[in-house]
Amino acid sequence: MGSDNWNWHSDLEYEKWVALPVAGPRPLARYKHAAAVIDEKLYIVGGSRNGRYLSDVQALDLRNLSWSTIKLRTQSETDNEDGRLLEVFPAISGHSMLKWRNKLLLLGGHSRDTSDKMTVRFIDLESHVSGVMEATGKIPVARGGQSVSLVGSKLIMFGGEDRQRRLLNDVYVLDLETMVWNVAETTHALMLCMVVPTYAKSDATSSRQTPPAPRFDHTAAVHVDRYLQIFGGCSHSNFFNDLHVLDLATLEWSQPQVQGNLVSPRAGHAGVSIDENWFIVGGGDNKSGALETLVLDMSKLILSVVTSVERRDPLASEGITISSALVDGEQFLVAFGGYNGNYNNEVFAMKPKPKDSKPSKIVKSSAAAAAAASVTAAYALAKSESLDLTSIEISKTKVDLSVEIGVIKEEKKVLESSIAWVKAEKSTLKAKLDEVNETHADLSKELHSVQGQLATEKSRCANLETQIQELQKMLLSMQDIEQKVQALRSQKSAFEHDTTVQRQSSGGVWRWMAP
Repeated sequence: MGSDNWNWHSDLEYEKWVALPVAGPRPLARYKHAAAVIDEKLYIVGGSRNGRYLSDVQALDLRNLSWSTIKLRTQSETDNEDGRLLEVFPAISGHSMLKWRNKLLLLGGHSRDTSDKMTVRFIDLESHVSGVMEATGKIPVARGGQSVSLVGSKLIMFGGEDRQRRLLNDVYVLDLETMVWNVAETTHALMLCMVVPTYAKSDATSSRQTPPAPRFDHTAAVHVDRYLQIFGGCSHSNFFNDLHVLDLATLEWSQPQVQGNLVSPRAGHAGVSIDENWFIVGGGDNKSGALETLVLDMSKLILSVVTSVERRDPLASEGITISSALVDGEQFLVAFGGYNGNYNNEVFAMKPKPKDSKPSKIVKSSAAAAAAASVTAAYALAKSESLDLTSIEISKTKVDLSVEIGVIKEEKKVLESSIAWVKAEKSTLKAKLDEVNETHADLSKELHSVQGQLATEKSRCANLETQIQELQKMLLSMQDIEQKVQALRSQKSAFEHDTTVQRQSSGGVWRWMAP
Protein backbone atom coordinates (compact mmCIF):
# COMPACT_ATOMS: atom_id res chain seq x y z
CA MET A 1 0.00 0.00 0.00
CA GLY A 2 1.26 3.52 -0.71
CA SER A 3 2.57 5.93 1.88
CA ASP A 4 -0.71 7.88 1.79
CA ASN A 5 -2.20 5.42 4.27
CA TRP A 6 0.53 5.55 6.89
CA ASN A 7 -1.26 8.27 8.84
CA TRP A 8 -4.85 7.45 7.90
CA HIS A 9 -5.89 7.53 11.56
CA SER A 10 -4.78 11.14 12.09
CA ASP A 11 -7.68 12.47 9.99
CA LEU A 12 -10.48 10.50 11.66
CA GLU A 13 -13.25 12.43 13.37
CA TYR A 14 -14.48 11.43 16.80
CA GLU A 15 -17.44 9.01 16.91
CA LYS A 16 -17.80 8.67 13.15
CA TRP A 17 -17.35 5.40 11.27
CA VAL A 18 -15.13 5.65 8.21
CA ALA A 19 -14.48 2.98 5.58
CA LEU A 20 -10.71 2.47 5.39
CA PRO A 21 -9.10 2.78 1.93
CA VAL A 22 -7.84 -0.78 1.71
CA ALA A 23 -6.13 -1.55 -1.60
CA GLY A 24 -5.31 -4.85 -3.23
CA PRO A 25 -7.08 -8.19 -2.76
CA ARG A 26 -9.44 -8.55 0.19
CA PRO A 27 -10.69 -11.59 2.10
CA LEU A 28 -13.97 -13.15 0.99
CA ALA A 29 -16.99 -11.30 2.35
CA ARG A 30 -18.43 -13.23 5.30
CA TYR A 31 -20.21 -13.20 8.65
CA LYS A 32 -20.05 -15.09 11.95
CA HIS A 33 -16.27 -15.06 11.76
CA ALA A 34 -13.92 -14.21 14.64
CA ALA A 35 -11.60 -11.20 14.90
CA ALA A 36 -8.89 -9.83 17.18
CA VAL A 37 -6.29 -7.07 16.99
CA ILE A 38 -2.73 -7.89 18.11
CA ASP A 39 0.31 -5.68 17.53
CA GLU A 40 -1.45 -3.37 15.06
CA LYS A 41 -2.78 -6.25 12.98
CA LEU A 42 -6.42 -7.28 12.60
CA TYR A 43 -6.74 -11.08 12.42
CA ILE A 44 -9.83 -12.63 10.80
CA VAL A 45 -10.50 -16.37 11.16
CA GLY A 46 -13.20 -18.50 9.51
CA GLY A 47 -16.83 -17.51 9.17
CA SER A 48 -19.68 -18.40 6.85
CA ARG A 49 -20.70 -17.42 3.31
CA ASN A 50 -23.64 -18.74 1.28
CA GLY A 51 -24.08 -21.63 3.73
CA ARG A 52 -20.42 -22.66 3.43
CA TYR A 53 -18.01 -22.57 6.36
CA LEU A 54 -14.60 -20.91 5.82
CA SER A 55 -11.21 -21.95 7.20
CA ASP A 56 -8.87 -19.18 6.12
CA VAL A 57 -6.82 -16.90 8.39
CA GLN A 58 -6.35 -13.30 7.19
CA ALA A 59 -4.39 -10.38 8.67
CA LEU A 60 -4.80 -6.66 7.98
CA ASP A 61 -1.80 -4.45 8.73
CA LEU A 62 -3.40 -1.39 10.31
CA ARG A 63 -0.44 0.78 9.35
CA ASN A 64 -0.31 0.27 5.60
CA LEU A 65 -3.86 -1.15 5.26
CA SER A 66 -2.88 -4.25 3.31
CA TRP A 67 -4.32 -7.75 3.71
CA SER A 68 -2.24 -10.93 3.80
CA THR A 69 -3.14 -14.60 4.13
CA ILE A 70 -1.61 -16.52 7.04
CA LYS A 71 -0.42 -20.01 6.04
CA LEU A 72 -0.70 -22.34 9.02
CA ARG A 73 1.20 -25.52 9.87
CA THR A 74 0.14 -28.31 12.16
CA GLN A 75 2.15 -29.46 15.13
CA SER A 76 2.81 -32.80 13.40
CA GLU A 77 3.49 -31.40 9.93
CA THR A 78 7.26 -31.61 10.41
CA ASP A 79 6.81 -35.35 11.09
CA ASN A 80 4.83 -35.91 7.91
CA GLU A 81 7.21 -38.09 5.89
CA ASP A 82 5.55 -37.86 2.49
CA GLY A 83 5.19 -34.10 2.75
CA ARG A 84 1.42 -34.05 2.16
CA LEU A 85 -0.35 -30.91 3.38
CA LEU A 86 -2.53 -31.77 6.33
CA GLU A 87 -5.73 -29.96 7.25
CA VAL A 88 -4.39 -27.40 9.67
CA PHE A 89 -7.59 -25.62 10.55
CA PRO A 90 -11.22 -26.71 10.05
CA ALA A 91 -13.86 -24.65 8.31
CA ILE A 92 -15.78 -23.07 11.19
CA SER A 93 -18.45 -20.46 11.94
CA GLY A 94 -19.98 -18.92 15.07
CA HIS A 95 -16.81 -19.44 17.14
CA SER A 96 -15.11 -17.25 19.74
CA MET A 97 -11.51 -16.01 19.58
CA LEU A 98 -9.20 -14.12 21.96
CA LYS A 99 -5.51 -13.62 22.61
CA TRP A 100 -3.67 -15.58 25.30
CA ARG A 101 0.06 -14.89 25.57
CA ASN A 102 1.47 -15.38 22.05
CA LYS A 103 -1.49 -17.40 20.81
CA LEU A 104 -4.96 -16.91 19.44
CA LEU A 105 -7.39 -19.26 21.19
CA LEU A 106 -10.51 -20.37 19.35
CA LEU A 107 -13.44 -22.04 21.10
CA GLY A 108 -16.64 -23.63 19.89
CA GLY A 109 -18.36 -22.81 16.64
CA HIS A 110 -20.18 -24.91 14.07
CA SER A 111 -18.11 -27.13 11.79
CA ARG A 112 -18.03 -30.63 10.37
CA ASP A 113 -16.18 -31.80 13.46
CA THR A 114 -18.05 -34.78 14.92
CA SER A 115 -16.89 -34.21 18.49
CA ASP A 116 -19.71 -33.69 21.00
CA LYS A 117 -17.44 -31.80 23.40
CA MET A 118 -16.01 -28.30 23.29
CA THR A 119 -12.73 -28.07 21.35
CA VAL A 120 -10.07 -25.45 22.15
CA ARG A 121 -7.84 -24.68 19.18
CA PHE A 122 -4.83 -22.39 19.04
CA ILE A 123 -2.85 -20.44 16.45
CA ASP A 124 0.72 -19.50 17.41
CA LEU A 125 1.26 -15.97 16.09
CA GLU A 126 5.03 -16.38 15.92
CA SER A 127 5.44 -19.81 14.32
CA HIS A 128 1.99 -19.95 12.63
CA VAL A 129 1.54 -23.44 14.04
CA SER A 130 -2.05 -24.52 14.68
CA GLY A 131 -3.36 -27.30 16.86
CA VAL A 132 -5.73 -28.43 19.61
CA MET A 133 -5.18 -27.75 23.30
CA GLU A 134 -6.17 -30.84 25.24
CA ALA A 135 -8.39 -30.12 28.25
CA THR A 136 -9.79 -32.14 31.13
CA GLY A 137 -12.45 -31.69 33.80
CA LYS A 138 -16.13 -31.03 33.17
CA ILE A 139 -15.79 -30.27 29.48
CA PRO A 140 -18.89 -28.46 28.12
CA VAL A 141 -20.92 -29.73 25.18
CA ALA A 142 -19.92 -28.48 21.72
CA ARG A 143 -21.79 -25.35 20.68
CA GLY A 144 -21.79 -22.20 18.58
CA GLY A 145 -22.91 -18.61 19.14
CA GLN A 146 -21.60 -18.60 22.72
CA SER A 147 -19.69 -15.75 24.40
CA VAL A 148 -16.20 -16.14 25.84
CA SER A 149 -14.53 -13.62 28.14
CA LEU A 150 -11.03 -13.58 29.66
CA VAL A 151 -10.56 -12.80 33.36
CA GLY A 152 -6.93 -13.18 34.39
CA SER A 153 -5.99 -16.71 33.31
CA LYS A 154 -9.58 -17.98 33.19
CA LEU A 155 -12.03 -18.13 30.33
CA ILE A 156 -15.70 -17.54 31.18
CA MET A 157 -18.08 -19.06 28.63
CA PHE A 158 -21.83 -18.44 28.60
CA GLY A 159 -24.74 -19.79 26.54
CA GLY A 160 -24.83 -20.79 22.89
CA GLU A 161 -26.60 -23.41 20.78
CA ASP A 162 -25.46 -27.05 20.66
CA ARG A 163 -25.44 -29.43 17.68
CA GLN A 164 -29.07 -30.45 18.34
CA ARG A 165 -30.07 -26.76 18.30
CA ARG A 166 -30.64 -26.87 22.04
CA LEU A 167 -30.34 -23.39 23.57
CA LEU A 168 -28.07 -23.00 26.58
CA ASN A 169 -27.60 -20.55 29.45
CA ASP A 170 -24.92 -22.39 31.40
CA VAL A 171 -21.63 -20.91 32.60
CA TYR A 172 -18.31 -22.76 32.27
CA VAL A 173 -14.83 -21.72 33.40
CA LEU A 174 -11.58 -22.90 31.77
CA ASP A 175 -8.34 -22.42 33.71
CA LEU A 176 -5.77 -21.75 30.99
CA GLU A 177 -2.88 -22.55 33.32
CA THR A 178 -4.11 -26.09 34.02
CA MET A 179 -6.51 -26.53 31.03
CA VAL A 180 -9.22 -27.83 33.39
CA TRP A 181 -12.89 -27.06 32.76
CA ASN A 182 -15.39 -26.48 35.57
CA VAL A 183 -19.08 -25.66 35.55
CA ALA A 184 -20.13 -22.58 37.51
CA GLU A 185 -23.16 -23.38 39.68
CA THR A 186 -24.83 -20.00 39.47
CA THR A 187 -27.79 -18.78 41.52
CA HIS A 188 -30.06 -15.76 41.45
CA ALA A 189 -30.25 -13.35 44.36
CA LEU A 190 -33.30 -13.76 46.62
CA MET A 191 -32.53 -10.88 48.96
CA LEU A 192 -30.69 -7.57 49.10
CA CYS A 193 -27.18 -8.18 47.79
CA MET A 194 -24.51 -6.48 49.91
CA VAL A 195 -21.78 -6.88 47.32
CA VAL A 196 -23.40 -5.02 44.45
CA PRO A 197 -26.20 -2.89 45.89
CA THR A 198 -27.03 -1.40 42.48
CA TYR A 199 -27.70 -4.73 40.82
CA ALA A 200 -29.93 -6.08 43.59
CA LYS A 201 -31.60 -3.02 45.07
CA SER A 202 -35.01 -3.95 43.76
CA ASP A 203 -37.02 -1.28 45.61
CA ALA A 204 -35.00 1.59 44.20
CA THR A 205 -34.20 0.33 40.71
CA SER A 206 -36.83 -2.30 39.93
CA SER A 207 -33.97 -4.73 39.39
CA ARG A 208 -34.87 -8.38 38.91
CA GLN A 209 -32.66 -11.21 40.13
CA THR A 210 -33.18 -13.76 37.36
CA PRO A 211 -30.70 -15.69 35.22
CA PRO A 212 -30.71 -14.96 31.48
CA ALA A 213 -33.02 -17.02 29.31
CA PRO A 214 -31.16 -19.57 27.14
CA ARG A 215 -29.76 -17.76 24.10
CA PHE A 216 -27.05 -17.48 21.46
CA ASP A 217 -25.45 -14.75 19.30
CA HIS A 218 -25.35 -12.39 22.31
CA THR A 219 -22.34 -10.38 23.44
CA ALA A 220 -20.51 -10.24 26.77
CA ALA A 221 -18.04 -8.07 28.67
CA VAL A 222 -16.36 -8.24 32.07
CA HIS A 223 -16.11 -5.14 34.28
CA VAL A 224 -13.38 -4.69 36.90
CA ASP A 225 -12.52 -8.39 36.49
CA ARG A 226 -15.57 -9.33 38.50
CA TYR A 227 -18.91 -8.64 36.81
CA LEU A 228 -19.82 -10.60 33.67
CA GLN A 229 -22.39 -8.65 31.66
CA ILE A 230 -24.57 -10.28 28.98
CA PHE A 231 -26.49 -8.17 26.46
CA GLY A 232 -29.05 -9.20 23.82
CA GLY A 233 -28.98 -12.38 21.75
CA CYS A 234 -31.86 -14.56 20.61
CA SER A 235 -33.69 -17.84 21.00
CA HIS A 236 -35.31 -19.64 18.08
CA SER A 237 -38.31 -17.30 18.22
CA ASN A 238 -37.39 -14.23 20.30
CA PHE A 239 -34.78 -11.49 20.19
CA PHE A 240 -33.55 -9.86 23.41
CA ASN A 241 -32.44 -6.39 24.48
CA ASP A 242 -31.92 -7.16 28.17
CA LEU A 243 -28.81 -6.84 30.32
CA HIS A 244 -27.85 -9.52 32.85
CA VAL A 245 -24.95 -9.37 35.31
CA LEU A 246 -23.17 -12.29 36.96
CA ASP A 247 -21.10 -11.55 40.07
CA LEU A 248 -18.13 -13.87 39.53
CA ALA A 249 -17.31 -13.77 43.26
CA THR A 250 -20.72 -14.96 44.47
CA LEU A 251 -21.98 -16.53 41.19
CA GLU A 252 -25.27 -14.65 41.58
CA TRP A 253 -27.22 -13.37 38.59
CA SER A 254 -29.06 -10.05 38.59
CA GLN A 255 -30.89 -8.01 35.98
CA PRO A 256 -30.46 -4.28 36.63
CA GLN A 257 -32.52 -1.53 35.07
CA VAL A 258 -30.53 0.40 32.48
CA GLN A 259 -31.17 3.73 30.83
CA GLY A 260 -31.98 2.96 27.22
CA ASN A 261 -34.26 -0.03 27.82
CA LEU A 262 -36.11 0.82 24.60
CA VAL A 263 -33.11 -0.11 22.48
CA SER A 264 -34.36 -2.55 19.87
CA PRO A 265 -33.77 -6.28 20.48
CA ARG A 266 -30.86 -7.68 18.53
CA ALA A 267 -28.64 -10.70 17.96
CA GLY A 268 -25.45 -11.20 16.01
CA HIS A 269 -24.08 -7.88 17.27
CA ALA A 270 -20.50 -7.35 18.41
CA GLY A 271 -19.05 -5.65 21.49
CA VAL A 272 -15.70 -4.54 22.86
CA SER A 273 -14.89 -2.74 26.11
CA ILE A 274 -12.43 0.11 26.60
CA ASP A 275 -11.95 1.03 30.26
CA GLU A 276 -15.51 1.39 31.61
CA ASN A 277 -17.17 1.87 28.22
CA TRP A 278 -18.68 -1.09 26.40
CA PHE A 279 -19.16 -0.37 22.68
CA ILE A 280 -21.79 -2.40 20.80
CA VAL A 281 -22.31 -2.33 17.04
CA GLY A 282 -24.47 -4.13 14.48
CA GLY A 283 -26.84 -7.03 15.00
CA GLY A 284 -30.46 -7.30 13.98
CA ASP A 285 -33.67 -9.31 14.23
CA ASN A 286 -33.69 -11.12 10.84
CA LYS A 287 -35.90 -8.33 9.47
CA SER A 288 -33.69 -5.27 9.77
CA GLY A 289 -30.25 -4.42 11.04
CA ALA A 290 -29.54 -2.33 14.15
CA LEU A 291 -28.51 1.14 12.98
CA GLU A 292 -27.08 2.47 16.25
CA THR A 293 -23.59 2.12 17.63
CA LEU A 294 -24.15 1.99 21.40
CA VAL A 295 -21.96 2.57 24.41
CA LEU A 296 -22.79 1.34 27.89
CA ASP A 297 -21.08 3.07 30.79
CA MET A 298 -20.61 -0.05 32.89
CA SER A 299 -19.99 1.89 36.08
CA LYS A 300 -23.14 4.03 35.82
CA LEU A 301 -25.38 1.75 33.75
CA ILE A 302 -26.12 4.50 31.22
CA LEU A 303 -26.69 3.36 27.65
CA SER A 304 -26.05 5.97 24.95
CA VAL A 305 -26.06 6.22 21.17
CA VAL A 306 -22.62 7.07 19.81
CA THR A 307 -23.67 7.35 16.16
CA SER A 308 -26.11 5.85 13.68
CA VAL A 309 -25.88 4.67 10.09
CA GLU A 310 -28.32 4.41 7.21
CA ARG A 311 -30.34 1.30 6.47
CA ARG A 312 -28.51 -1.35 4.47
CA ASP A 313 -25.19 0.06 5.68
CA PRO A 314 -22.58 -2.70 6.20
CA LEU A 315 -22.36 -1.67 9.87
CA ALA A 316 -26.04 -2.57 10.33
CA SER A 317 -25.25 -6.25 9.86
CA GLU A 318 -25.56 -9.48 11.79
CA GLY A 319 -22.46 -11.57 12.42
CA ILE A 320 -20.21 -8.50 12.37
CA THR A 321 -17.04 -8.19 14.51
CA ILE A 322 -15.62 -5.21 16.39
CA SER A 323 -12.14 -4.93 17.89
CA SER A 324 -10.14 -2.36 19.81
CA ALA A 325 -6.89 -1.24 18.14
CA LEU A 326 -4.02 0.95 19.36
CA VAL A 327 -2.11 2.64 16.51
CA ASP A 328 0.58 5.19 17.30
CA GLY A 329 -0.80 5.49 20.81
CA GLU A 330 -4.34 6.32 19.64
CA GLN A 331 -7.34 4.12 20.40
CA PHE A 332 -9.68 3.01 17.60
CA LEU A 333 -12.59 0.67 17.01
CA VAL A 334 -12.26 -1.55 13.96
CA ALA A 335 -15.27 -3.39 12.44
CA PHE A 336 -15.30 -6.02 9.70
CA GLY A 337 -17.73 -8.25 7.80
CA GLY A 338 -21.35 -9.09 8.55
CA TYR A 339 -24.52 -9.89 6.59
CA ASN A 340 -27.50 -7.60 5.93
CA GLY A 341 -28.82 -9.12 2.73
CA ASN A 342 -25.31 -8.94 1.32
CA TYR A 343 -22.06 -10.33 2.68
CA ASN A 344 -19.53 -7.62 3.54
CA ASN A 345 -15.74 -7.42 3.63
CA GLU A 346 -15.17 -3.71 4.20
CA VAL A 347 -13.12 -2.45 7.12
CA PHE A 348 -14.49 0.46 9.16
CA ALA A 349 -12.73 2.46 11.87
CA MET A 350 -14.00 4.92 14.48
CA LYS A 351 -12.16 7.02 17.03
CA PRO A 352 -14.04 7.14 20.37
CA LYS A 353 -14.05 10.36 22.33
CA PRO A 354 -11.70 10.70 25.28
CA LYS A 355 -13.12 9.62 28.62
CA ASP A 356 -13.81 13.14 29.94
CA SER A 357 -15.42 14.46 26.76
CA LYS A 358 -19.03 15.55 26.47
CA PRO A 359 -21.34 12.53 26.91
CA SER A 360 -23.21 11.25 23.88
CA LYS A 361 -26.97 11.40 23.48
CA ILE A 362 -28.88 9.19 25.94
CA VAL A 363 -31.29 6.80 24.25
CA LYS A 364 -33.98 6.98 26.90
CA SER A 365 -34.11 7.73 30.58
CA SER A 366 -35.64 5.35 33.12
CA ALA A 367 -36.13 4.91 36.85
CA ALA A 368 -32.63 3.40 37.08
CA ALA A 369 -31.03 6.66 38.16
CA ALA A 370 -30.32 5.27 41.62
CA ALA A 371 -28.44 2.41 40.02
CA ALA A 372 -26.46 4.82 37.86
CA ALA A 373 -25.24 6.77 40.89
CA SER A 374 -24.57 4.06 43.44
CA VAL A 375 -22.94 1.51 41.14
CA THR A 376 -19.87 3.74 40.83
CA ALA A 377 -19.20 3.35 44.53
CA ALA A 378 -19.82 -0.38 44.32
CA TYR A 379 -17.36 -0.81 41.45
CA ALA A 380 -14.73 1.32 43.19
CA LEU A 381 -15.14 -0.99 46.15
CA ALA A 382 -14.77 -4.02 43.91
CA LYS A 383 -11.44 -2.73 42.54
CA SER A 384 -9.78 -3.15 45.91
CA GLU A 385 -7.22 -5.93 46.23
CA SER A 386 -9.43 -8.05 48.48
CA LEU A 387 -12.90 -9.24 47.53
CA ASP A 388 -13.75 -10.53 50.99
CA LEU A 389 -17.51 -10.33 51.36
CA THR A 390 -17.40 -9.46 55.06
CA SER A 391 -15.16 -6.41 54.53
CA ILE A 392 -17.32 -5.24 51.63
CA GLU A 393 -20.48 -5.45 53.75
CA ILE A 394 -18.84 -3.48 56.57
CA SER A 395 -17.70 -0.79 54.13
CA LYS A 396 -21.20 -0.48 52.74
CA THR A 397 -22.71 0.19 56.18
CA LYS A 398 -20.37 3.19 56.58
CA VAL A 399 -21.71 5.04 53.52
CA ASP A 400 -22.99 8.43 54.68
CA LEU A 401 -26.10 10.27 53.58
CA SER A 402 -24.20 12.24 50.94
CA VAL A 403 -24.37 9.18 48.71
CA GLU A 404 -28.16 9.00 49.08
CA ILE A 405 -28.44 12.74 48.39
CA GLY A 406 -26.35 12.27 45.27
CA VAL A 407 -28.66 9.45 44.24
CA ILE A 408 -31.74 11.64 44.67
CA LYS A 409 -30.18 14.53 42.73
CA GLU A 410 -29.16 12.22 39.96
CA GLU A 411 -32.65 10.73 39.93
CA LYS A 412 -34.14 14.19 39.62
CA LYS A 413 -31.95 14.99 36.61
CA VAL A 414 -32.78 11.72 34.94
CA LEU A 415 -36.51 12.14 35.56
CA GLU A 416 -36.43 15.65 34.12
CA SER A 417 -34.68 14.30 31.07
CA SER A 418 -37.27 11.52 30.90
CA ILE A 419 -40.13 14.03 31.02
CA ALA A 420 -38.59 16.05 28.20
CA TRP A 421 -38.13 12.89 26.17
CA VAL A 422 -41.75 11.83 26.79
CA LYS A 423 -43.04 15.27 25.72
CA ALA A 424 -41.03 15.14 22.53
CA GLU A 425 -42.19 11.59 21.89
CA LYS A 426 -45.80 12.64 22.54
CA SER A 427 -45.51 15.48 20.02
CA THR A 428 -44.02 13.16 17.42
CA LEU A 429 -46.72 10.54 17.99
CA LYS A 430 -49.47 13.21 17.74
CA ALA A 431 -48.09 14.35 14.39
CA LYS A 432 -48.00 10.77 13.19
CA LEU A 433 -51.57 10.22 14.45
CA ASP A 434 -52.82 13.31 12.58
CA GLU A 435 -51.13 12.05 9.45
CA VAL A 436 -52.68 8.61 9.88
CA ASN A 437 -56.15 10.13 10.43
CA GLU A 438 -55.81 12.25 7.28
CA THR A 439 -54.69 9.25 5.30
CA HIS A 440 -57.63 7.25 6.73
CA ALA A 441 -60.10 9.93 5.59
CA ASP A 442 -58.68 9.93 2.07
CA LEU A 443 -58.80 6.15 1.95
CA SER A 444 -62.42 6.17 3.17
CA LYS A 445 -63.43 8.52 0.33
CA GLU A 446 -61.63 6.37 -2.18
CA LEU A 447 -63.29 3.27 -0.74
CA HIS A 448 -66.77 4.79 -1.09
CA SER A 449 -66.01 5.75 -4.69
CA VAL A 450 -64.79 2.26 -5.50
CA GLN A 451 -67.87 0.76 -3.81
CA GLY A 452 -70.14 2.94 -6.02
CA GLN A 453 -68.28 1.87 -9.14
CA LEU A 454 -68.53 -1.74 -8.03
CA ALA A 455 -72.33 -1.43 -7.58
CA THR A 456 -72.67 0.07 -11.11
CA GLU A 457 -70.58 -2.75 -12.57
CA LYS A 458 -72.70 -5.33 -10.73
CA SER A 459 -75.90 -3.82 -12.22
CA ARG A 460 -74.34 -3.80 -15.68
CA CYS A 461 -73.29 -7.43 -15.27
CA ALA A 462 -76.85 -8.38 -14.24
CA ASN A 463 -78.26 -6.68 -17.40
CA LEU A 464 -75.73 -8.47 -19.56
CA GLU A 465 -76.64 -11.81 -17.99
CA THR A 466 -80.36 -11.14 -18.77
CA GLN A 467 -79.53 -10.30 -22.38
CA ILE A 468 -77.42 -13.42 -22.68
CA GLN A 469 -80.31 -15.57 -21.41
CA GLU A 470 -82.71 -13.99 -23.96
CA LEU A 471 -80.21 -14.56 -26.78
CA GLN A 472 -79.82 -18.16 -25.70
CA LYS A 473 -83.63 -18.62 -25.88
CA MET A 474 -83.70 -17.03 -29.35
CA LEU A 475 -80.87 -19.31 -30.44
CA LEU A 476 -82.85 -22.37 -29.31
CA SER A 477 -85.93 -21.08 -31.14
CA MET A 478 -83.88 -20.55 -34.31
CA GLN A 479 -82.59 -24.09 -34.07
CA ASP A 480 -86.19 -25.43 -33.96
CA ILE A 481 -87.13 -23.31 -37.01
CA GLU A 482 -84.06 -24.55 -38.84
CA GLN A 483 -85.06 -28.14 -38.20
CA LYS A 484 -88.64 -27.49 -39.50
CA VAL A 485 -87.29 -25.79 -42.63
CA GLN A 486 -84.97 -28.74 -43.22
CA ALA A 487 -87.94 -31.15 -42.89
CA LEU A 488 -90.01 -29.10 -45.38
CA ARG A 489 -87.12 -29.10 -47.83
CA SER A 490 -86.91 -32.87 -47.55
CA GLN A 491 -90.66 -33.21 -48.20
CA LYS A 492 -90.43 -30.85 -51.19
CA SER A 493 -87.57 -32.82 -52.66
CA ALA A 494 -89.46 -36.10 -52.26
CA PHE A 495 -92.61 -34.65 -53.86
CA GLU A 496 -90.71 -33.29 -56.84
CA HIS A 497 -89.06 -36.66 -57.34
CA ASP A 498 -92.41 -38.50 -57.32
CA THR A 499 -93.89 -36.07 -59.87
CA THR A 500 -90.99 -36.54 -62.28
CA VAL A 501 -91.28 -40.32 -62.14
CA GLN A 502 -94.99 -40.20 -62.91
CA ARG A 503 -94.50 -37.96 -65.94
CA GLN A 504 -91.81 -40.22 -67.34
CA SER A 505 -94.02 -43.29 -66.90
CA SER A 506 -97.07 -41.68 -68.62
CA GLY A 507 -95.12 -40.57 -71.66
CA GLY A 508 -93.87 -44.06 -72.31
CA VAL A 509 -97.34 -45.63 -72.44
CA TRP A 510 -98.72 -43.21 -75.01
CA ARG A 511 -95.58 -43.62 -77.09
CA TRP A 512 -96.06 -47.38 -77.53
CA MET A 513 -99.73 -47.00 -78.33
CA ALA A 514 -99.23 -44.39 -81.05
CA PRO A 515 -100.09 -45.49 -84.64
